[in-house]
Amino acid sequence: MRKRNIQVIVCLDSDEHQRLKNLVKRSGLTRSTYLRHLINGVVPQDAPPPDYYRMMEELRGIGANLNYIAQVSNALGFIDAEKYDEAVQTLNQALLDIIDAVRMPRKRE
Repeated sequence: MRKRNIQVIVCLDSDEHQRLKNLVKRSGLTRSTYLRHLINGVVPQDAPPPDYYRMMEELRGIGANLNYIAQVSNALGFIDAEKYDEAVQTLNQALLDIIDAVRMPRKRE
């Protein structure tokens, strides 16, 4: 059974309808999801450009490689594991910051 079973009909003029369609398209969300975000006090972000996902995959790959090198180096004792771990944490924080800046909806002020 669907959790959301109450339908609401909203009347818009053609300009408002076109603006809503454009905003929904730019966000990459469904119209219902977009409107629920607005009702809950957040404004959805525009969908990121196609290169965003490729860049994120590259960054994740770099992070995975750094993590693997750190584990091997730590086991062999050839690297300052603490400094290396700090670098990995910095990379992970940068990934989270990028995701937050590009994808997360913002609270309405």
